[in-house]
Amino acid sequence: MFTARDEIEHGNRNDWDNLRRILTYLKAYRGRAIFALLCLIAAKWANIGVPLVLRDIIDSFDSSTQILVLPVSLLLAYGALKLANSLFSELRDTVFARVRYHAMRQLSNQVLEHLHNLSLRFHLERKTGAISRDLERGTRSVSTMMNFLVFSFIPIFVEFTLVAVILLANYDVIFTLITFGTILIYVAFTVAISNWRISYRHDMNRLDSEANSHAFDSLINYETVKYFNNESLELTRYDKTLSEWEAVAVKSQSSMSLLNFGQNAIIGIGVTVVMFFAASQVVDKQMSIGDLVMVNAFMLQLFIPLGALGIIYRQFKYTLADMDLVFKLLTKEPEIQNIDQAKELEVGKASISFEDVHFAYQADREILKGVSFTVPAGQTVAVVGHSGAGKSTLARLLFRFYDVSAGKITVDDQNIHDVTQDSLRKAIGIVPQDTVLFNDTIRYNIQYGNLDASETEVKEAAALAQIETFIESLPDGWDTKVGERGLKLSGGEKQRVAIARAILKRPDILVFDEATSSLDSSTEQAIQQTLKQVSTTTTTMVVAHRLSTIIDADQILVMDGGKIIERGSHSELMQKKGEYRRMWDLQQEAAEES
Repeated sequence: MFTARDEIEHGNRNDWDNLRRILTYLKAYRGRAIFALLCLIAAKWANIGVPLVLRDIIDSFDSSTQILVLPVSLLLAYGALKLANSLFSELRDTVFARVRYHAMRQLSNQVLEHLHNLSLRFHLERKTGAISRDLERGTRSVSTMMNFLVFSFIPIFVEFTLVAVILLANYDVIFTLITFGTILIYVAFTVAISNWRISYRHDMNRLDSEANSHAFDSLINYETVKYFNNESLELTRYDKTLSEWEAVAVKSQSSMSLLNFGQNAIIGIGVTVVMFFAASQVVDKQMSIGDLVMVNAFMLQLFIPLGALGIIYRQFKYTLADMDLVFKLLTKEPEIQNIDQAKELEVGKASISFEDVHFAYQADREILKGVSFTVPAGQTVAVVGHSGAGKSTLARLLFRFYDVSAGKITVDDQNIHDVTQDSLRKAIGIVPQDTVLFNDTIRYNIQYGNLDASETEVKEAAALAQIETFIESLPDGWDTKVGERGLKLSGGEKQRVAIARAILKRPDILVFDEATSSLDSSTEQAIQQTLKQVSTTTTTMVVAHRLSTIIDADQILVMDGGKIIERGSHSELMQKKGEYRRMWDLQQEAAEES
């Protein structure tokens, strides 16, 4: 199964490439991004000005002249700088919000589009709960990373630079050395401890995804859980994973407490040493009391964001890991792709041909072994056989959900490998055995077959599928919600919705994969008449288990072990007294007994 997390935990990441990719999301609003950066610098200038004015306010009290004028102006300047800092900070946030949320929207659309483009094999192997949680974290990580850059790293860098310039220009170099030496020790300690404990975060994310996957899986299969009274099993599996997550989370919290204590100790020692030197110089008349207060204010202004730097660094590392999940997914190539200069499928009479087709889902287990047959334009060919014979695989290959291992499939003498997937699938309609509906209204699910269809056309398709009367008998009628995966409808009702949806599409080729398996006898007979009527204008391939539903087919193919062992009309196969006749007799006996 695909899992980007496996690659992450083995260190296979390229963080610099990922950071460069983030910058591409700024292109749409580069003007806003630049303006937000200017607001940031203005806010930091104002913030650095506050301790300078505070120094002058305190020193002014030593003067016997202008005591009533000078403090007032300085106090007004103090308030103005505070207000300017707040104004530019909020303006930066407001301006950059559009940039950040547009990037999230752009990436979310990109990821969903890419997921739809990935091939069927990926979607059969993935775990919905785990990948949804990974994608949620990954998409959010891009916004978080932009926040770090614009609201954390760049502001801290700008503020450190301004403070360093002021300290070097006005005071002994010892203050700069102590201040930035403390910062370097703090950063080194934070990086070392954070790198040590980040494995706990990886384990927490992995176990969180596993637990979420278990929960999703058990809820999706709610009825199966109830059928076998296995609620306790599902809860045990879920709690087992959560128990492992809890143990790792406790280790993570304990190591974070150690990190926080070490950071506070380094900051406390650094501030104490700086204040000791400042107080000594005040005593020696080399600095004023205002200078001491200013240095203390600078230290507080530096160490307050520096105190958050530990959290920011940890979140930054986690964000890089989360972001790598989504970017690695975006680099995963679809298994089935259009060839260069693929042409649109040109459908004329819509004849289908399978020519010596071999196929295997896995290299060591071949499903189809040299299958050859033709469905002439406008005719109906049925495929029957025991489970695992390869019947439904034919439909998946015709849709080009997979590529054949050998041989070829053609529509009107055009190899489907050489035409665009979109044009191929546009020409084919299907009623699958396992009908899955969207959690929306019945009208939406039927109209999904043709979004441009009118209300009248939708109702005509529903009438042909023998479901219009049922729909209109419901309290909410056509606006009835069908529930997740259509669980509020019976199997037969879902199949009739699927039949109406396929009819509404008006395709050139129709595929029925056990299309009436969930219907009662009377409804099945009515549907058979509908399908027979619809099939007169299309080329039709029917995968069937009930042989009574395909006796009118122009040709019947009997499959066993990935090969066609018999072919002919119903009457011809009955006369041969082979596998088809044996299957027919068994089904008739079962019908008589029931």
